[in-house]
Amino acid sequence: MSTRSSLKVLTLHRCCLLAGILMLASPATLAATIILPPAGGQYDSQLGGAYPPPDGVTVLSRDRTEPPVPDLYNICYINAFQTQPHEQYLWTALPTSVLLTRPDGSFVEDPNWPGEIILDTSTFEKRAALFLVTARWIAQCARDGFQAIEADNLDTYSRSNGALTVADNLAYASALAAHAHSLGLAFAQKNGADLGPQGKSAGFDFAIVESCQMYAECDAYTDVYGRNVIEIEYTDTDPRFFETACAARGEKISVIRRDRNLTMSGDPSYFYRTC
Repeated sequence: MSTRSSLKVLTLHRCCLLAGILMLASPATLAATIILPPAGGQYDSQLGGAYPPPDGVTVLSRDRTEPPVPDLYNICYINAFQTQPHEQYLWTALPTSVLLTRPDGSFVEDPNWPGEIILDTSTFEKRAALFLVTARWIAQCARDGFQAIEADNLDTYSRSNGALTVADNLAYASALAAHAHSLGLAFAQKNGADLGPQGKSAGFDFAIVESCQMYAECDAYTDVYGRNVIEIEYTDTDPRFFETACAARGEKISVIRRDRNLTMSGDPSYFYRTC
């Protein structure tokens, strides 16, 4: 590549990054009324693949690559704080390095999900670069007809060996929430019980939580969001956690029990139960 061509590419990268920074710096203008999921509405998470929702389901999470279901409240899943194993190229193409690395240069992966590299939210520049990708996803979710965003892995700060802070991730999440709101989408807090009221202050509208009964942290969500909490307990934990959750909250919020990989109906490991 010639020197002139290199300068053009560098200028383009800087312009794109500046656009992301400006969007992060300026709060989005609310464009439409934000509608929350119906409190206590029966929920299903189909992140392992789309299939006809079980009878009674009114609230549904699906990956951003899957279509929403007419006449249901549809939540669009994005992996906003980690890579998907097959999509690392989206992040390496950005004008600044956004994959979290150790001092030896190796990537920091989620220990429970091989191939999912933690995204680096530690600086304003990196958050702006990340926003260039995730803002497009959110806009596509709105165009496709979803009503809300589920931005997963908010709690990467807890497994970053101190490289990331709660404030880093909340600053990034706040920008995403403002963008979602500008498009008429609600924005869910995914886990992060330790945040308390900070989540709502950052722009989260409701919560989707995993195994809060097992970790004895469900009150941390309902104290902030009231009935606007969706709870998932999993089959690889003791059934008593689901039973206790149903007895404690089943008449107030949606509580379901699912197989850990959220497989499709018909798969041998598929499991779905409500209170």
